[in-house]
Order: sequence, then structure tokens, then C-alpha cells
Amino acid sequence: MALPRPLLAALLALCACAMARPAVGANVSITTCRSFCGNITVDYPFALRPGCGHAGFRDLLFCIDRVLMLHLPSGSYRVLDIDYAYRGLTLHDPAMSDCRAIDRSPGGRGNGFVVEPWRAPFLAPDPDNVFLLLGCRASSPLFQGFPDRHLPCRNVSGMGCGDYYGCPAWDDYYDGRRRPSGAAYGTAVPPECCAVSWGAIRAVNVSRLQCEGYSSAYSLAPVRTAEGAGGWAYGIRVAWELPEANRGFCGACRATGGVCGHDEGSHADLCLCGDWNSTSNCDSSSDSARSSAAAPGTAAASLFLAVLASGLTSLWWNGSIANM
Repeated sequence: MALPRPLLAALLALCACAMARPAVGANVSITTCRSFCGNITVDYPFALRPGCGHAGFRDLLFCIDRVLMLHLPSGSYRVLDIDYAYRGLTLHDPAMSDCRAIDRSPGGRGNGFVVEPWRAPFLAPDPDNVFLLLGCRASSPLFQGFPDRHLPCRNVSGMGCGDYYGCPAWDDYYDGRRRPSGAAYGTAVPPECCAVSWGAIRAVNVSRLQCEGYSSAYSLAPVRTAEGAGGWAYGIRVAWELPEANRGFCGACRATGGVCGHDEGSHADLCLCGDWNSTSNCDSSSDSARSSAAAPGTAAASLFLAVLASGLTSLWWNGSIANM
């Protein structure tokens, strides 16, 4: 028995509409890439959603209870600021010492800073950021090869241990006991404090360096302040970098109304153009980009709809002949 013609017509129209929809299962909405966490704007090259931002910064930032956190192998840090003009982030480690409090333990206190090798070309502490390593043992890798000298310990942008020893935190830590002298490294071997730049060691792993704790400070204008270490900005200032090739790609993408993102599988650059993605810009052919971005499940669904439409058309045609 043939199906009623009105029902067949409705089913055919439904199939036609479904087949006409673009394959967007693998795409990212361009309106969701720029977002906020608390009062901090999260924009390219960073992102909170998969597929947004540059692949070098994927799985890096997380918004937890309106607090922006950055996660690395060394630990999690609170993001205090993202400076897009000067390409810098300011991070806070709650277990880090500063001028008001010394936080040390024999097993090591604080995250330090360690970045994945594949992410290292994109993210590193600023050259004007100093790491002050506290209570490191004589057997620390810092001092191997020159046990009676302190070659790796030196001031960074005018900041060093000599000024840091002037902080009131040392009085509280030693509580009346003899505290370090004002000399940068004194006569102790090893020194109580060792100031290093990121470029000197490339990984600040507090426990692996056999240190009891650390502090970190940065200077946006490297000038010695009258307050000494009391006038430093404490935290970790991190700079980011993008490949030169990406700058041209992203510029072309934005110029054509797109948003810069990346492919979650290959991590290649993608230009997000609304309901389709492009490997160049939004003026390129949308048809090829749609088909390349289609998920396997979407392609299978399209094939099923095509077969269903063909079968319904055959039923309708046979029904028409039978009623003639």
C-alpha cells in the first residue's frame, strides 16, 4: 500500500533541508573564541575553548570560579594580567617567597617554572625576570663543576640577592638568629640565595635543583629603586612568541572577517569563518573548506539521508503509478 502523498512530500522536504545544511561538526563558532574570565580578557593567541587560539597555547588556560589559571608541568599559577600590547602574562605562585614572607622547606616549596619542550618556543619567562633560589644544597646542579664559586648566581636587570637580603622577611624567618649579610653571596658555600635568569638554566625545578624555596620578581623598567627589594614587583613575568609565518596567516584571516584558530587534530592554523573553516582566509572557497572540515559522523549522516531520500522518491513514484 502506498504512503499518503502529503506525508511523502513532507518527508522529502525534511530530507532536502537536512542535506542542504553545511557540515559544521568540526567547526568552532567564531563568537566563542574571545572570552572573559573574571575581569581578564582571553583572546588570541590564548583561548579557553578547543580549536580557538594558537595551537602552541592549547590546554594552557582554564577559568575556575571566575579565576584564570595557567597550568604547566611545574604546577598551576593564577594569571593576574595578560598584556596583549607587550605580549606578557603576570603569574602568581602562592607558595613563592617575597619581601614580606620567606616560605621554605627541606623538600622544596613553590612551583618554580618548567615548560613542556614543544611549548618552549612559544612561552618563556621574560629576560628581565629574576628567580631567587633559596637554601640550595652544595650538591645542587647549580654548583656542579665550580663548587667554590658562584658563577650561575648574578643580578638580573638590577635585581639580586644583595638587595633581597634587606627584606624584613629574613628577620621573621631567622627570628633573632644570625641572618645573611648584605653581601650578595657572603662567604657561605653554597650561598643562602642564588639569583638566576631563565636563560641561564631553562628550567626552575625547585626540588630537582635541591633548593628549599624560591622567589621571583620582574621589572618592566629595569631601574634600581630606592626601596630596594621592597619596591620590586613579585610574581613571574612570562613572554610569549608566535612564529613569523603565523603572523601573516592570522593577519590575512582577520582582514577577511575571520578569527584565527587551529585544527585540533593536526594543530595546523585555521581561519574560522562562521559556519566553515579555511586553511587560508575567509575569501577562499567555502565549499572545499566545508567538506574538509566535515566530521566522519556528519558525512555518514549525509549518505544515509541521501539513500533515504532516494527510497522515498521511489515509493512516491510507484504509488503515483499505482493510483493512475
